[in-house]
Amino acid sequence: MKRFFNTRETIVTEALDGFLRSAAGQHLCRLDGYPDTCVIMQRTPDPAQVSVISGGGSGHEPAHAGFVGRGMLTAAVCGALFASPCVDAILAAILATTGQAGCLLVVKNYTGDRLNFGLAAERARALGRQVEMVIVGDDVALPDSTTPRGVAGTVLAHKLAGYGATQGWPLARVAEFVRTATKRMYTIGLALEDCNPYEPGRSSRLGADQAELGLGIHGEPGAQRIALAGADELMRQAAGTLEASLPTDAPGTRFAVLLNNLGCVPEVEMALLLHAFSHVPLARHVSHVIGPAPLMTALDMNGFSLTLIGLDETVTAALEAPVQPHAWPGMAPMGQPAIIPMPDMPDAFPYPPTDNPVVRALLERGAKVLIANEAPLNELDGRIGDGDAGSTFAGAARDITAVLDRLPMNEPHQLMTTIGNILTQHAGGSSGVLFAIMFSAAGRSTQSWRQALRDGLAHMMDYGGAKPGDRTMIDALYPALETLAEGGTLQQVAAAARRGADSTTTMHSARAGRAAYVPSEHVRDVPDPGAEAVARLLEGLAQA
Repeated sequence: MKRFFNTRETIVTEALDGFLRSAAGQHLCRLDGYPDTCVIMQRTPDPAQVSVISGGGSGHEPAHAGFVGRGMLTAAVCGALFASPCVDAILAAILATTGQAGCLLVVKNYTGDRLNFGLAAERARALGRQVEMVIVGDDVALPDSTTPRGVAGTVLAHKLAGYGATQGWPLARVAEFVRTATKRMYTIGLALEDCNPYEPGRSSRLGADQAELGLGIHGEPGAQRIALAGADELMRQAAGTLEASLPTDAPGTRFAVLLNNLGCVPEVEMALLLHAFSHVPLARHVSHVIGPAPLMTALDMNGFSLTLIGLDETVTAALEAPVQPHAWPGMAPMGQPAIIPMPDMPDAFPYPPTDNPVVRALLERGAKVLIANEAPLNELDGRIGDGDAGSTFAGAARDITAVLDRLPMNEPHQLMTTIGNILTQHAGGSSGVLFAIMFSAAGRSTQSWRQALRDGLAHMMDYGGAKPGDRTMIDALYPALETLAEGGTLQQVAAAARRGADSTTTMHSARAGRAAYVPSEHVRDVPDPGAEAVARLLEGLAQA
């Protein structure tokens, strides 16, 4: 995998300075201790409040520096990639931020973190500082483990500790509040691909048909490999594993769920996963949702994690309280999507249906041609575009043939208006809406149907901005409809469209459409997919 970095050794310091330059980091500063001491802290921490410090290896962004700010962390201590920070760096953070109220360390349950943060706490106490430490171990992937890993639940501990500190609670109360809550946190992770910690030549341990359930945030193998499946099934397995891990006294508990992006899952898929979660049995016990958002990531891991936290009045208030860090996504009630009625829309079929065997046969034949060419046109479009031209035309054909019995086939202008309405409702992509414009304008024309189609094309060109010679479907449509308007036969119309489509192969650059953004070497000798679709459609009709 290609990466944006200079050297592995400087990734952390350079990234932290970039973060401090951003809007998300404008309220923060760092200690002048690079490269061994990487501490991000509030610029003016309140000495009267408990200082809340967390940290660990980098590569989990936005954890932990992204959660520094009022209402959450006072400071974050950042180690190298997937490596605990050194004792002196942690001690420096304690000394720089801790006043009379004392300091709470929130630590993930990994050996390196426990040892380094623990020793730093001992040294700080020897220097007269009040220090408490909470260990977070929310991972349920290995149910028999006596030392469960600290994963995304750590961020919830940040939030709870920050809330207690801003309320002015004493150190002992903040620590006990967080400790109690961590005992009611449960996390499971699922990934389609593991992460790559900047190791050249590293390949995924998972096959193309495999996923992994119960994995950590450092690339450790998961508790089990499972078959790749749809999002609903994968979510069902993850949520089912999580529910099975709950203690026997938990069924009546009200939970919040945190849906965490482990690194590189697109936002559209994360939202889909939340929808999938809403249908699993566990969702009946969930009243609030946090995310979906990247909170505790694992570099570029293609996966998600679910964290449950038991709610009571105080925990709910703590999670709902506003905070300064941008990375905290907030918590919301988990309910049904808000839906309001559709406004009254124009009737897509304003005319009574009439039948015409010749027109029906042409429409059916045209649809068969476009559907048969779906894959070839997609392949052609994939060479210069996003590979969906064939699907766009085939989809429009299916939409029209599905309502043949509702079409006014004996009235050409009414038929063109209705086809324009159908495309307006269903057709996707720029081609679909351009043909909707053409047929709608043709239906409004006062000319004969042959000239009306040419009028419609003029409207299409006005809206789309393309003209003959720009290497678009206009290069096939324009000569075809000119020939039709002049009284040409269907065979002559098809021949004109074919000449126009073929001419696009010699146009070394496009001046409109998506291909206008493609370098000329990629379009050379490749016909425009839209023009090719028009030519194939008309050729198929002419053959009939």
